[in-house]
Amino acid sequence: LAALNAVRKVSNATLVCKRGPMGASVFTGDIPASLDDGQTGEGFPIEVFNVLGAGDGFMAGLFRGWLRGEDWPTTLKYANACGAFAVSRHGCTPAYPSWEELQYFFKAGIRNRALRKDEALEQVHWSTNRKGDWETMRVFAFDHRMQLEAIADELGVKHEQIGAFKKLCLQAAQKVSGGEPGYGILCDGRLGRDALFAASGSGLWIGRPVEWPGSRPLTLEPDLGKDFGGLAEWPLENVVKVLCFYHPDDTDEMRAAQEETVIRLFEAARRNRLEMLLEIIPSKVGPTDDLTAARIIERFYEIGVYPDWWKLEPMKTTAAWKNACDAVNRNDPYVRGIVVLGLDAPQSELEESFRLAAGFDLVKGFAVGRTIFADAARGWLSGKMTDEEAVKDMAQRYTSLCRIWDEARAKKGEAA
Repeated sequence: LAALNAVRKVSNATLVCKRGPMGASVFTGDIPASLDDGQTGEGFPIEVFNVLGAGDGFMAGLFRGWLRGEDWPTTLKYANACGAFAVSRHGCTPAYPSWEELQYFFKAGIRNRALRKDEALEQVHWSTNRKGDWETMRVFAFDHRMQLEAIADELGVKHEQIGAFKKLCLQAAQKVSGGEPGYGILCDGRLGRDALFAASGSGLWIGRPVEWPGSRPLTLEPDLGKDFGGLAEWPLENVVKVLCFYHPDDTDEMRAAQEETVIRLFEAARRNRLEMLLEIIPSKVGPTDDLTAARIIERFYEIGVYPDWWKLEPMKTTAAWKNACDAVNRNDPYVRGIVVLGLDAPQSELEESFRLAAGFDLVKGFAVGRTIFADAARGWLSGKMTDEEAVKDMAQRYTSLCRIWDEARAKKGEAA
């Protein structure tokens, strides 16, 4: 109070006094006899874990309210909450809440005084602070390892040649994208290492697989290490992609083994601030119906796995797509979206599957591989195609799929 009175003698400015868990008080005129007599805003008694950035967080919240003409109680509420987020999490700026997260916090309240341990709040924090806008996803998938190794073996070609072919795949992807947003690749770090590194910083969306090809129960590429420490070396723009041959009717033993791996991978991805794409293919395991994909999606959310992206096989009915999309929306309103995989289907079949999938806003596009590269791979690895011919062939096929998707989405918009 003495300090406030001393400042008031030389300044008519609005004075803000921060009071920790008791919130803050604002004085626009004379200083009263008690700090409680100033205008106050709600405080948030949370665990103090790290004081770095608390003041900047407080000021960010204060400016959010003050610059928009909110009253002082509301403005101070914003300020106090942003300061609380800062001191209850590790780090500085990354701890601050998004606007959506702040509103969620006001509605949900303090469920754990250590805010970083509130899993639901942390999910909102992660989801609403991601970078990049990927409303359209036209992804050329050439992360295939087992399939390309089989082609090489059939042709009597050394596996080392596969890496060079994947660099041609990248060239085709870049030729089609032309540096525009809405395009991406799936490329591995074992056979496609050079292409993967060359794609970094190009503006393409980049998904990077971690599963050991064809494994069931799911096992991962050995370079990840037993504790998934290999993820610490990944660029933040690389999305962790994992394919799981999972079916709702799996045995308890199979389901438990696969779920444990996916859970550990999900947690490791989050620790390393990497987005994750979960691909599920139940049709290779057992019969499917209009509820199969939805049941799997519900199960993974139930065990605490919240992928940023889902990759689903091309389902044949509107009901199946609706059930899947509803399951995602019920559990994660902030999900990035869904992409459709190809399963080596001919273009005519993909056209029909795109038409169905494009009817749902949550489906952002496709991630297709063999339909684009299979013929070029055989031609180039056998020496019957030049580099230029292979790139041209793949670019044409990729362009055709992009056109089919864009037209399907446009028709959906016209119908709406």
